[in-house]
Amino acid sequence: MKLVIADDHPLFRMGLKYALTNQGFDVVAEASDGVSALDACRTLKPDAALLDIKMPGMTGIEVCERLRMTHPSVVSVLITTFAEPAIVQAARTAGARGYVSKETDPESLARQLRDIVAHPEIDYLPQVEVPRLTPREAEVLPLLAQGFSNKEIAKSLGVSPDTVKDHLARLYAKLDAGDRTQAVSRARSIGLLH
Repeated sequence: MKLVIADDHPLFRMGLKYALTNQGFDVVAEASDGVSALDACRTLKPDAALLDIKMPGMTGIEVCERLRMTHPSVVSVLITTFAEPAIVQAARTAGARGYVSKETDPESLARQLRDIVAHPEIDYLPQVEVPRLTPREAEVLPLLAQGFSNKEIAKSLGVSPDTVKDHLARLYAKLDAGDRTQAVSRARSIGLLH
């Protein structure tokens, strides 16, 4: 299987190439940024591109999107240390077929890559659960994100501050958040706030 690997950390990239070559993969190119990765994929037409999410020039997700439009036969797989829900959702929209952790051992990584490339119709990205908000909670959340106080939210929505407090308590529970900042951060990470 022909692979292009892209990561902006040279030592990690070298180790990845070594590990995958020992697992029987043909690493046809290495790239340190998204633009180089895209160029390598366009020129060499590998079976898959293993892309770090955060790279200079163009992110791995942006590379996925370009490949989906111009070279859909190249299977895009993201490799990263974390899978924030917003990133997973963006990757899915961009056309990534899978996600592997940088903490995976070489044998598991090779097995996952082979599965993803052999079955491109299967979504190998983690599933993101987005809580359902009531219409009122959906009105409260953006005001919360704008930094409104309970009194300001109450005035804006024409309800009492106690009612706002109840809505916030339910929002915190749904978002598994302990305070306003955490609630806003988690809502953004799962796509409830843009």
